[in-house]
Amino acid sequence: MLISAGAALGMALTALGMVLTPGPNMMYLVSRSISQGRIAGLISLGGTFVGFVVYMTMANLGLAAVFLLVPWLYVAFKAAGAGYLAYLAWQALKPGGRGLFEPRDLPRDPGLRLFRMGLVTNLLNPKAAIMYLSLIPQFINPARGHQVLQGFTLGGIQIAVSMTVNAAIVLAAGTVAGFISHRPAWATWQRRITGTMLGAISVMLAREVPVRARV
Repeated sequence: MLISAGAALGMALTALGMVLTPGPNMMYLVSRSISQGRIAGLISLGGTFVGFVVYMTMANLGLAAVFLLVPWLYVAFKAAGAGYLAYLAWQALKPGGRGLFEPRDLPRDPGLRLFRMGLVTNLLNPKAAIMYLSLIPQFINPARGHQVLQGFTLGGIQIAVSMTVNAAIVLAAGTVAGFISHRPAWATWQRRITGTMLGAISVMLAREVPVRARV
């Protein structure tokens, strides 16, 4: 067996924890599903899928080596990701902010743009970068050989878990939004929880940026 059962289970649980934590992907998919319908959300999810495949391929074929050779590039990416998540947290927590499942007015985009925005959102998602550059390598066992194949196998598990959960979120987004719209207190708490989680991830990323990169 290329990877152990423990590595497969660990990867699946890690991927599940990551996908259930609100982030750019979830916010974009939910907003599109609520404003334009489930089909639009699923098309956007297709772009997210391709983004994961791009990350998986680049990580296994040398992206990590590039960051080792040019460390400031990885630091800059993480700093930008921390700033972006902090911005999303503020948008949720500020007075009059919107929660994840609160309807918002968005222009109706054609399928190609939906797909492209899902792809770009995922490529700029710091959680995806952390997953492929920091977390997945921890489950690779050099003693088993075929490290690149192990990386693709583990990445496949991550993608399967992420796509399953996100598809369920897309399909349920409209129902959840309708439920929350009739319960203002629930909407407030959902917005606070989402903003707090985004803020916590932002702080975690910021703490990992070397001091010299921040001055």
